[in-house]
Amino acid sequence: MAFRKFLPLFDRVLVERFTAETVTKGGIMLPEKSQGKVLHATVVAVGPGSVNPKGDLQKVSVNVGEKVLLPEYGGTKVTLEDKDYFLFRDGDILGKYVD
Repeated sequence: MAFRKFLPLFDRVLVERFTAETVTKGGIMLPEKSQGKVLHATVVAVGPGSVNPKGDLQKVSVNVGEKVLLPEYGGTKVTLEDKDYFLFRDGDILGKYVD
């Protein structure tokens, strides 16, 4: 996998967004314009964390493989081997899904 060659630094998290729905439940095809921005993603790599003012390492709050909710705007687009990923700070991630 491409993300195995890329390790985020500090409190950065590399995510892969889910694909947008192209067909409704009723079978109607949606044009690209009307497809909403996908805010759900899977974490594919995490950095070691950030250093707090006391000098201690504060780990990232998500782990590889977890599903997270992203903000509508923000993140840095990273293309690795023709696949798009996004880089977010740990504090920018809105939440994670639990089973």
